[in-house]
Amino acid sequence: MSHTLTPNVTCTPCAAVPQCTSMNQALIQAQFDHHTGAESASASLSRLLALCSPQPGWRTLDIVAAMVAPRPLALAITQSALALADAAALPFAAEAFDLVTCRLSAHHFPDVAAAVREMARVCRPGGLVAIADHIVPVHGPTARYINAFEKLRDPAHVRCYALPDWAGFFVAAGLEVLHTEEARQTLNFGEWVSRAKVSAADRIRLEVLLRQAPAYAREALTPGDEGGRIRFNLTEAVVIGRRREATE
Repeated sequence: MSHTLTPNVTCTPCAAVPQCTSMNQALIQAQFDHHTGAESASASLSRLLALCSPQPGWRTLDIVAAMVAPRPLALAITQSALALADAAALPFAAEAFDLVTCRLSAHHFPDVAAAVREMARVCRPGGLVAIADHIVPVHGPTARYINAFEKLRDPAHVRCYALPDWAGFFVAAGLEVLHTEEARQTLNFGEWVSRAKVSAADRIRLEVLLRQAPAYAREALTPGDEGGRIRFNLTEAVVIGRRREATE
């Protein structure tokens, strides 16, 4: 979804979604229909906007997964529209946008590195690319455990990466990493599975994975009970990069 912030500025508003098979697209669609509202309300959105400081007249591209009901960036938007495209092959001219964002969607992308390269390509020199997504620890077994846990809850889940992986994607795409940060989110297990309409059988499996997680995974997930409800932690990161100028 692209936006312009200044009244009477003409733009070509569009949006993008990840490349996927028809089956995966259906899975992503179903999952976002179930809980995209809760994810869009994440504190990372307001933080991302504070870090990027969008300016009047900026053209922005907001990349989301599948055909979701768009919830635009909280800006004084004068124009916006939604278009279906492949995040790894965006149908936009090079250097078309001042700001490219992708919020809580990249873990559904089959080729994150290619998607970041495309975000960099369509961003003007000096413009910003900003990502907010779930991440996993660098420790391989922990990362695999959490990704398996997430995929059982959401079959459209492909992979969450560690923060150093994201920095690597940015640098490889010609982006200067300006800022990275991460924050732990405490989640209510019951609400988390209900938003995704998890089956009763998978709900039990997820609870077992959480309660019986090996020590290395428990350190990251920190499961526990609070007021008779199961709670646990996931981690979300924000990465901001600047498209390098041609002379750099």
